[in-house]
Amino acid sequence: MPLLFDEIEPGLAFTSPGIVVTESHIVQFAGLSGDFFEVHMDDQFARSVGFPRRVAHGLLCLALIDGLKNRAATRLAAIASLEWNYAFRAPVFIGDRLEAQLTVIDKRPTRRPDRGVVRLKVEARQQDGVLVQEGINTLMVRSAV
Repeated sequence: MPLLFDEIEPGLAFTSPGIVVTESHIVQFAGLSGDFFEVHMDDQFARSVGFPRRVAHGLLCLALIDGLKNRAATRLAAIASLEWNYAFRAPVFIGDRLEAQLTVIDKRPTRRPDRGVVRLKVEARQQDGVLVQEGINTLMVRSAV
């Protein structure tokens, strides 16, 4: 059962499941987003600008992390994502496994008694523990009322 606003306390921390980034993810995301920038699609170009191979789209990885958050053993009764304040810290490559550590920073009620706002700290790491993305996700969450 997802946690309602009233059940969520600052400091609550949980880890998402993981996912391995595949070539299919990158190609499909390029098709959906229209972002065919060479660093994502061409190993030779990626090497020419200092990467060992193609780099996954930062927004693709954010989307994967958001999906993992919603599949974690601990889930919030979210209504909507209101805001992302996010930074891309290191490249993600095909074959990297992503997972996220999520921590409730704070919460506040809204004018409506059936919902509140929760801010989550998100830290995404790859299989070697390297921080690849981090930021704050603000969510609207259902209340018990």
